[in-house]
Amino acid sequence: MSNRERIIWLYGAMAVLLLAVGFFQSWTLSLTILNLCLISAIMALGVNMQWGYAGLFNVGIMGFAALGGVAAVLVSMPPVQGAWAAGGTGIGLSLLALIGTVGLIVFVRSRTTGTTRTLASIAVAVAGYFAIRHFFDPAVAAIENFDAARTGYLGGAGMPIIFSWLVGGIFAAAAAWLVGKIALGLRSDYLAIATLGISEIIIAVMRNEEWLTRGVKNVSGLPRPVAYEVQLQQAQWFLDLSAKLGMHPVFFSAVYVRLSYAILFAIVLVILMWLAERALHSPWGRMMRAIRDNRDAAEAMGKDVTGRHLQIFVLGSAVVGIAGAMLTTLDGQFTPGQYNPLRFTFLIWVMVIVGGSGNNWGAVLGGFLIWFTWVQAEPVGAWLMSTLTSGMAPTNPVRLHLADAAPYMRPLLMGVILLLVMRFAPRGLIPERGAPSIQKR
Repeated sequence: MSNRERIIWLYGAMAVLLLAVGFFQSWTLSLTILNLCLISAIMALGVNMQWGYAGLFNVGIMGFAALGGVAAVLVSMPPVQGAWAAGGTGIGLSLLALIGTVGLIVFVRSRTTGTTRTLASIAVAVAGYFAIRHFFDPAVAAIENFDAARTGYLGGAGMPIIFSWLVGGIFAAAAAWLVGKIALGLRSDYLAIATLGISEIIIAVMRNEEWLTRGVKNVSGLPRPVAYEVQLQQAQWFLDLSAKLGMHPVFFSAVYVRLSYAILFAIVLVILMWLAERALHSPWGRMMRAIRDNRDAAEAMGKDVTGRHLQIFVLGSAVVGIAGAMLTTLDGQFTPGQYNPLRFTFLIWVMVIVGGSGNNWGAVLGGFLIWFTWVQAEPVGAWLMSTLTSGMAPTNPVRLHLADAAPYMRPLLMGVILLLVMRFAPRGLIPERGAPSIQKR
């Protein structure tokens, strides 16, 4: 079966699964799963750009997605005027002290050599650290103490939240550039360690710097790029449309909002998919795959391998950051505690592997299939356990144990799927075009 036929059949089967949820469970659940599938597919697309194009092993996906969530807060939430009055000046002065310290270190290192340069750089860094903390600590205390129950942070720019999708990509790209400049010239395992470390640092900062993100207090009530259900239920045109379609306004408003999100997310996915496909099949994309397949040969031909790796690492991380901002937009709140490696690193890698690394269509399919399976595994597992133990007494310890074990079907099922794919489709459900097949012995 050709890749084109695989795409048609597998995407068709995925559509049937989503429709089945709508018919047999609820349409609001089906559209909710669809929205999360679209966001997961964008994350998988970003990781596929790094791994499938260039062979870069990024295990810091969680951190880059979290930066997108931070962008949603900083862009969309209104500024807290009282917090700015209490500590905004101190934050600005500490930022100027940081910039001055970095600039002075650069100046000292350009004018000195040897041991003198090292000692002078250390002295400037230590002095700068104390200068920064002199302004920063009182400002943070003042900000976090201002109406701590409701705000306790600076707020954001008060702009439409849809702009945060682009800003989230910029934040993630900047972090990726910093990590890449340090680690991409080293062995691949060092890159994995660096990305894992930076993601944990980002999460730790988000949880502890309350003046910026409210930390574990969370930021709720983020603005929406679509209408609110209550507003729709009060609009006469919407009530007329509901009556015309024969649907209850409350139910129809929930469907309408989720469908609006799905359209926005699908537009972003289509744009990114088109750009990714154009890049993959361009001379640049062929060069990236040549570097991936034989780095030494590419270097011998005069290619800047580290520079190209930095390009694709930044681009892929930016895509993940966009998806992270979209996810926070859908949730309507920013919760640092929700970011964990299982959801934002392991699952995304499973999506890429199962779908087919090196193939954008495969990565997107993997995003849909794995997230759909992840969501449906628990209710299906509970139904399966209930069916298998229906003949047992309600107090039977075996029945109680199996019922309690139903939520753990999710990681078990992910492991089974990985094993089956690695055994019967080692290059994924939609393998990279032109990749040699593995013959069975």
